[in-house]
Amino acid sequence: TSKKHSLLKERFIARTATKNNNMRTLAVALLAITLSLSDGFTIPTHRQQSASTTSNVALEMASKNRAKIASRTKWAQARGYGDDAAATSTDSSSSGGMTFELDSDKNQLTVTPISSLDGTVTLPGSKSLSNRCLLLAALSDGETRVENLLESDDIRYMLEALDTLQVPVARDADDKTSVTVTGQAGPINSPTPEESVELFLGNAGTAMRPLAAALCMGKGKFVLDGVPRMRERPIADLIDGLKQLGADVSCVEETGCPPVTINANELKGGEVSISGKMSSQFLSSLLMASPAVDGDVTITIKDELISAPYVSLTIGLMKKFGVNVKIEGDMDGTPSFIIGADEKYTSPESILVEGDASSASYFLAGAAITGGTVTVRGCGSESVQGDVAFANVMEQMGATVTWAPESITLTRDPSVKLKGVDVDCGKIPDAAMTLAVATLFAEGPTTIRNVYSWRLKETERMKAIVAECTKLGASVEESGDYCIIHPPEGNKVNEGVVIETYDDHRNRMAMTFSLAACGGVDVIIDDPGCTAKTFPTYFEMLGSIAS
Repeated sequence: TSKKHSLLKERFIARTATKNNNMRTLAVALLAITLSLSDGFTIPTHRQQSASTTSNVALEMASKNRAKIASRTKWAQARGYGDDAAATSTDSSSSGGMTFELDSDKNQLTVTPISSLDGTVTLPGSKSLSNRCLLLAALSDGETRVENLLESDDIRYMLEALDTLQVPVARDADDKTSVTVTGQAGPINSPTPEESVELFLGNAGTAMRPLAAALCMGKGKFVLDGVPRMRERPIADLIDGLKQLGADVSCVEETGCPPVTINANELKGGEVSISGKMSSQFLSSLLMASPAVDGDVTITIKDELISAPYVSLTIGLMKKFGVNVKIEGDMDGTPSFIIGADEKYTSPESILVEGDASSASYFLAGAAITGGTVTVRGCGSESVQGDVAFANVMEQMGATVTWAPESITLTRDPSVKLKGVDVDCGKIPDAAMTLAVATLFAEGPTTIRNVYSWRLKETERMKAIVAECTKLGASVEESGDYCIIHPPEGNKVNEGVVIETYDDHRNRMAMTFSLAACGGVDVIIDDPGCTAKTFPTYFEMLGSIAS
């Protein structure tokens, strides 16, 4: 087995290096061409020749990028938002005084000072919801059309995995954000029973963890692996829970991380006790897989449950596919979850993926910092995503928030200064990164608590936040699961800081720290192509409402 893992490791790393190099090169080329469509984008004269060598491949990607925005606009119009959605989310020429300057040789993007953010944006689909919808559709009885999928690496890895597993997925030629999945009416079995199926999942935790659980419920041999960083991301708690159900599954014993090896022979249900302190994805993965077993399943949290809103999101989505989860106890304590043997997934025929609430935080924070007015469409008061609570934090700091069922509008009276807060961000760890930058423009320190999960993400985000905020002029106190950020004197951030993105291809670092430009300074984003991971049109959207 160790020899096989060694061979797999060499093969996966080689494949990953090629994919990552191609992705970064093409992402930067895409950024150059698509942003150059805006009046606010320039390429230095001495770089123009090298930029032109991006050739036909980059031009094709630029065309695809425009198609992504057009598809999102179509989604907005279908929800009754009207034609104005196209103008606000695609017309970068409205950027006024703000510009982007791409240095393709250094692979850096300079964001020039932002005086205000004003306008409306339509959000891309949620990453968490996109992959959950795809998996539940695959486990369901019937065909399911999934609309407004996020176009990102995470979702691509999930779709490729379903293709490898021979789960029928029909792509929509006219709408790249929609697919139709023919469900298996139960567990997903190996298409090659006598051979091991190898699934390469990059750094996509939203694919690795749910698939590891779901594939234990059927029959077959599987190996799930990813990039080197994936091999540093813990999964042992999930593996332990699956073993309690009788699964023959393992990860690397020394590290508790992938690759994951599965020898599945169906499961009969049972009781599971797992930790909820590391990641709510472990619980969500077990919940989503449980209806595929032949028997009752009871899952109990033995310590505490972090990011409970994400679990509620999972349970709400399962209900849309016909499965009811019984909850005993307090979600803020040590709850138990019961999935009866008669609970089976049934296709809802079609399902729409909500706009990504984490992505909403960048635009809302920008409006709070600059005193502008921004409306984000795609999530609102009826959202199932916990990250919409970020708007409440901005309100605590001094902004004014108006809620609608599927949109949030935020503004701030320029006479009202943002003030520091002390807030538990355990339920909004992704959006809490955006809060870290907003605090640079507040009066007094801000304490961001209960974010130990930052240390377990695509990069060690606590260290990254501390380092980059310090470079911008803040003083930061770091602890195990919280940090205290003291803003720069007079809220004057340092000019021309190069923001490292730490190979965090969920793009949180690049997008979060681009908002430092709201302090009237140039901000240089290293490796801006990392936004291709989950939000390839971010800088275009930012430019469309910035002045």
